[in-house]
Amino acid sequence: MQLSVIILNYNVRHFLEQCVLSVQNATENFNTEIIVVDNNSQDDSCQMIKDRFPDVILIENKENAGFPKGNNIGAKIASGKYICILNPDTVVAEDTFEKALAFANKQENLGIVGCKLIDGTGNFLPESKRGIPTPFVAFTKIFGLYKIFPGIKAFGKYYASHITENQTGKVEILVGAFMLMKKETYEEVGGFDEDCFMYSDDIDLSYMVLKTGKENYYFHETTVIHYKGESTIKDGTYMKRFQEAMNFFYRKHFTVSFFFSFFMKIGIIFFSFIKMFQGKPKPRRKPKSYILVSENGNTKEKLQQVLKKNIQITTIENQKAVFSQTFSKHERTEVILDNNYLTFKESIGFLETHKNNNMTFKFLPNESHFIIGSNSSNDRGEVIQF
Repeated sequence: MQLSVIILNYNVRHFLEQCVLSVQNATENFNTEIIVVDNNSQDDSCQMIKDRFPDVILIENKENAGFPKGNNIGAKIASGKYICILNPDTVVAEDTFEKALAFANKQENLGIVGCKLIDGTGNFLPESKRGIPTPFVAFTKIFGLYKIFPGIKAFGKYYASHITENQTGKVEILVGAFMLMKKETYEEVGGFDEDCFMYSDDIDLSYMVLKTGKENYYFHETTVIHYKGESTIKDGTYMKRFQEAMNFFYRKHFTVSFFFSFFMKIGIIFFSFIKMFQGKPKPRRKPKSYILVSENGNTKEKLQQVLKKNIQITTIENQKAVFSQTFSKHERTEVILDNNYLTFKESIGFLETHKNNNMTFKFLPNESHFIIGSNSSNDRGEVIQF
């Protein structure tokens, strides 16, 4: 077995369906298994996997075991030479694994490979590549010094600013939404540390791999959507767990003074409140117009009935005229990308091309009866069934 893709799910049934569809399309040409570990979801995630994806290996936990333990359960039964830890609120391109594996196979001392992540609006997620959050680096992050003084190299280490989003290179820390590595590497460091429930687990795993002498890489030649805000509601429980996670990492890896411990506690509380505030749901602004990128007129009619709005339909070949007309009106437009017509790679490219053009995006996954998407990194996302 060449690759095992491990997807840990908790109550994101529709995002999981879209994710598995994209993974299936991306693994048609080589020997791969998909393992979904469900952390006792209360929606119909498990039944959906059984009905729609009978070849997927499904593990149904009887409790929410947390991110580290859930992924370790999946990795334990994985039979692939490589494993990929993948969030359920992601969408991969058809050539994501082909490119990432080809890159991985060329490295002599491979640790973990991460990739370019964008949110549901097409904007780059800077946490795709990071540095070790040493006390000083954490200080620059918590107090936003990397934003205030972008030209000072020492302040840019948290987001590994020594390379740009469109450069491949060695980095220290990668995000748990997409982590590709050899299974033997994962096992060598003991997988995710189960003493950490979530939030610093990917930092810890990346750091543990570095300590074995291996090298982690940010790989920019494939782009994956990470809706990011979907898997976790940023409430009081989130803030408490985020504080615990950061404290866990510092207790495990750094010897610090009482003064610094006090400073970090204040900083973590400050940073956690910011995170919680960012995650509060904002009122949804209704689009003024809708565009469906498809060639199926029946789909247009169904969506018009559900949305109760007139929808323009366009193909890739004719999109320029339709979009130029929309831009001239300066009105907020929602673009629905039909994956029965477009590939996931084409759809991801569409987001990157049209980001920040007063547009939001929804996907219509293959042979599904819902549209799905997210309007910001902090948005819980939206699912409209029809």
